[in-house]
Amino acid sequence: MKKFILVRVVNILITLLIIATLTFFLMKTLPGSPFDEEKLADLTEEARMEFLARYGLDEPVHVQYFKYMANLAKGDLGLSYYYKEQPVSSIILERIGPSALIGFQAVVLGLSIGIILGMIAAFRHNTVWDYFTMIIAVLGVSIPNFVLAAFLQFYVGLKMGILPVAYWESYDHSILPTIALTVGVIAQIARFMRNEMLEVLQQDYIMTAQAKGLGDWVVMIRHAIRNALIPIVTILGPIVVSLMTGSLVIESIFSIPGIGSLFVDSIKMNDYTTIMGLTLFYSAFFILAILIVDILYGIIDPRIRVHGKG
Repeated sequence: MKKFILVRVVNILITLLIIATLTFFLMKTLPGSPFDEEKLADLTEEARMEFLARYGLDEPVHVQYFKYMANLAKGDLGLSYYYKEQPVSSIILERIGPSALIGFQAVVLGLSIGIILGMIAAFRHNTVWDYFTMIIAVLGVSIPNFVLAAFLQFYVGLKMGILPVAYWESYDHSILPTIALTVGVIAQIARFMRNEMLEVLQQDYIMTAQAKGLGDWVVMIRHAIRNALIPIVTILGPIVVSLMTGSLVIESIFSIPGIGSLFVDSIKMNDYTTIMGLTLFYSAFFILAILIVDILYGIIDPRIRVHGKG
């Protein structure tokens, strides 16, 4: 297992190096700049070069690239062009809190409720419980989260006045965005869990356990859940990344100052360093989630570790 993790870490570093390189040069091909070109044109040539030198933009592209990579190796993502020259890493840390909170809540609620509904649907196959779960799954997948968000804002926030509609001032402001994100997660998890549980329940060892007189819930908890969770872990990685790093649409609808809205704003303003920093952040988080998923495979099913020789 240690060798496996070490190899994966090396692969992660190489992947991030490639992503950083591609992102850097793609930024250089974008039209426009993060600065007001009209104001730059009004400056003298000396003042203009001094201004560009402050951001390291007066040097050839390849020199800028090597300097950027050298700073990146030290953990320096550079200074934002738009946010008053603040370090990009500091801006990300300031904005990750709201996104992480609503994402974490959505993951925990979606995973818990989805697994329970999936298990009930599988054990009560072709009953009203099964049909009810499938209806929830279909609705959850079919209704876009931004439509659900607008519905919650109008009826729960405005009509009923139970929860705040937008902004980020207290914990209450995280509830409606969390619900808007959770419904889709519940639908995905419940559907996958139901299908996998139905397949697992047809296995010989499950029938043997039932023949010994074990109750349905004992069979499910002791024997069925563990094997049914492997596909859930597979889809959980991308779900966690997308939720924990913020939903661009949901954060915009609820005016949440999270990392998703930061990404949108930086693109609008051509803030190159912030775009590159966020791209690397998203990539690192996604790759790390995939690594954790691979490790969880071995924890859930030891046969994977034996077959893969650690």
